[in-house]
Amino acid sequence: MQTVGGQTLTVFTETASGQSEADGSTSGSGPGPDKLALEGVVVQRAECRPAVSENYMKLKKLQIEESSKPVRLSQQLDKAVTTNYKPVSNHAYNLEYDKKKKEEGKRARADKQQVLDMLFSAFEKHQFYNIKDLVDITKQPVIYLKEILRDIGIYNVKGTHKNTWELRPEYRHYQGEEEKDAE
Repeated sequence: MQTVGGQTLTVFTETASGQSEADGSTSGSGPGPDKLALEGVVVQRAECRPAVSENYMKLKKLQIEESSKPVRLSQQLDKAVTTNYKPVSNHAYNLEYDKKKKEEGKRARADKQQVLDMLFSAFEKHQFYNIKDLVDITKQPVIYLKEILRDIGIYNVKGTHKNTWELRPEYRHYQGEEEKDAE
């Protein structure tokens, strides 16, 4: 033990403002700023060293051995691995996809009016479609479909309906407008 000469050492405690001191919690997770309190001044300080004994030396030796062990180890196997993953020239899902493509064939361009009718009937069911769904519905090539959609639709780049197409306002509810014109 020795006196603290020439230095002023103090002890502080920090408590969360939302918690009482009886909780014993000093996590500081409560709402608002933490409270800092001065507990006292250090008069004497002590430095402790362990007694160099056989038990202490064993403990230190174990700690050094544990820290020097590699994290990953390689092991020699007793028997050979029997599950070999051999390369496959074509996987089942690739064969399935090719078969589906052959059945469908190339997408042929239909008459523009037929495609427009299919698109309008689709947009009666839902307001927004992505291009993939419209290709499935109309069975038309993507480029041809985009040409038609640029004339009648708006492509949404932002917002909740990002990357989807919707009809322009003048084409929305087109059946109701035709009925009004007929009257």
